[in-house]
Amino acid sequence: MSLPTSEPIPSKDSGNLPPARRRRQKRTVIPKGIGARNDLMQDLAQRMIPSFDFFLFSLLCGLAISLAIVFDAPSLYLLAVLLAPFMAPVTGLALATVVGSPVFFLQALGGISVGSLLVFLSGLFSGWLSKNWLDLPLEQAFYHTHFSWPDFIVLVIGAGLTIYLLIRSPQKRPLITNVALVYELYLPVGTAGFGLALGERGLWPDGLIVFAVHLALSALVGAIVLAALGLRPSNFFGYTVGSTLVLVGVAAAIIISGIGTAVSTNIAMPSPTTTSTPTITITPTASTTPQPPTITPTPTNSLVPTRTPSQTFTPAPTPIFARINAKGDDGAIIREEPTYDAPYVIVMTNGMLVEVLPEIVEADGATWVHVRTSQELGTKEGWIVRSLLQTATPVPGW
Repeated sequence: MSLPTSEPIPSKDSGNLPPARRRRQKRTVIPKGIGARNDLMQDLAQRMIPSFDFFLFSLLCGLAISLAIVFDAPSLYLLAVLLAPFMAPVTGLALATVVGSPVFFLQALGGISVGSLLVFLSGLFSGWLSKNWLDLPLEQAFYHTHFSWPDFIVLVIGAGLTIYLLIRSPQKRPLITNVALVYELYLPVGTAGFGLALGERGLWPDGLIVFAVHLALSALVGAIVLAALGLRPSNFFGYTVGSTLVLVGVAAAIIISGIGTAVSTNIAMPSPTTTSTPTITITPTASTTPQPPTITPTPTNSLVPTRTPSQTFTPAPTPIFARINAKGDDGAIIREEPTYDAPYVIVMTNGMLVEVLPEIVEADGATWVHVRTSQELGTKEGWIVRSLLQTATPVPGW
């Protein structure tokens, strides 16, 4: 009886594998082996290059954002997010740190730049058409052009889950997490274009800065998720891009944490030290008086006290300061008159200080307080709803 000289090679088909090995293979997100990983990165890189549909739906998203700004309707903002394309170039920036290809990085950066430019131009054109409109609310628009921790959290979760789901299932597009990327990227840049054409302070260039920082943060989060999954930069270019994203992320964290606001408003800053000023004290000197030749009693003149007028100081009222504290929002708007229809004077974020003036008015179902901003902001006066202020001590009449 002859025995086989070799054993048959098992098939690569997962159906022929033992059940335990098949379960381990399903749980593996990154395929093992250099060749398999290179194939995965190559396939993902091809899918991250934007197509014509990406630019078409970016334009439609920009038009929807413009309508949402004009009508100040949250439902139209939701429509804009639904019309937006899959933000493949954003995840491509994170993949570029692993692939290490400058060409691929420039393709991803150029794709998201062109798509964002279409959104920006849509807002710019709509803002130019809306110049003749009076009393545009713009309440919702201001929320998308300022940094806040809720937006930061949404961006981190959306970018992290998007890159993770792409690695886990390269054939599928995670459209649900894509909503977070569109909300934090396209809405600020579209609002910035609208504000530039309208000449509205607080929308331009604030929205453009928010877009740039959010874009760098999303790429940084994607690179961190890839590194956690075992996909690290393969060359010097990948490490350079990753280090740049880290620096931008640190700068964004400083901006969002409100350190700049604390410095400008002297919140939690050391109080100036007082220096003592020397005073000159006049010391009387003794003078010699010639004595007569004979000792005679000399009369003593007693000094008659003179009445010295006393100055009466009238104490000036101590200025009362309050802090912007809009619960559930990033800040509040100070208007020219105590009514919701009045034009706004300035937009102030939470934590900034204002001086509370004595005037209080009841209008539009709310209590309005007359306030004055600090000198750093130009010393402007206006009206704000009392519930949006927080004072350290109670104010009379409140």
